Amino acid sequence: MTNLEKIKKETLDDKFSQFIGITLDEIEEGRAVASVVINENHYNGLGIVQGGLYFTLADYAFAAAANSRGKAAVAIRCSISFIKPIKEGKLTAIAEEVSCGNKLAIYDVKMYNDKNLRNVYAANAYSTLAELNWDKLAKKLAVFMEVMPCC
Repeated sequence: MTNLEKIKKETLDDKFSQFIGITLDEIEEGRAVASVVINENHYNGLGIVQGGLYFTLADYAFAAAANSRGKAAVAIRCSISFIKPIKEGKLTAIAEEVSCGNKLAIYDVKMYNDKNLRNVYAANAYSTLAELNWDKLAKKLAVFMEVMPCC
């Protein structure tokens, strides 16, 4: 299994993203595309898409792109600008690497609706932790969860 195949499998196993309907459409080194079809469960009290859906979609695409190089990566800063609200259709996030060093990288995430209108812009930076070893990471997380059950 190639590195990108492993990343794709792990990304697709994201339970929260599955629950809200996010799919990984494309992945390559330094770039990923994810999408979600808006439904009534995604609305806030104003009848527009809840901001958390935008953020989760951006984070999902960003995580796939940032981890695509085979090193575990976590966000150290994220910001999001809501340009236009949407109420229906498909929302697509395209995460692209702007720069990548040994420890830090910057990604831009642009989101479009199905009419190709840009809705949201997010900028994300990550810190490289180590070579990606999902089994080792899962064991460390299990130990952490035992120590910090509130999280």
